[in-house]
Amino acid sequence: MALWLLYAILAAVSAALVSIFGKIGLQNIDANTATAVRALIMAIFLIVVVAYEGNLSKIPDIVADRKTFFFIILSGVAGATSWLFYFLALKVGKVSQVAPIDKLSVVIATIIAVIFFGEKLSLLNGLGVALIAIGVVLTAL
Repeated sequence: MALWLLYAILAAVSAALVSIFGKIGLQNIDANTATAVRALIMAIFLIVVVAYEGNLSKIPDIVADRKTFFFIILSGVAGATSWLFYFLALKVGKVSQVAPIDKLSVVIATIIAVIFFGEKLSLLNGLGVALIAIGVVLTAL
């Protein structure tokens, strides 16, 4: 199995658990506050991972590269807004509807990658993206 595929599968399993654990944890609390607590836990966890890997010294290099740092900031803001809206949706909706709709990000990211990065889609890839979009619509009904 290709390493990227293993990581992608592990990411999908982890993302699925976010939905399940989040839905359980959101029952009696504010979704935005829960998202902030989640972000703190994630930050601490990730700092521990980076420290364990011996890469804390690389942080100033990232900050020093203005373009890289700017896009990492934008990615962080996009991720945070995604989490805020996701937890708000989980608070009031069903996991079985919210999680699939969230996966429209696959369709949107693919379209943006084609437009801005010139990535090419084969007929089979395009069909797969279209099926994801159709599946999202069918799941939301």
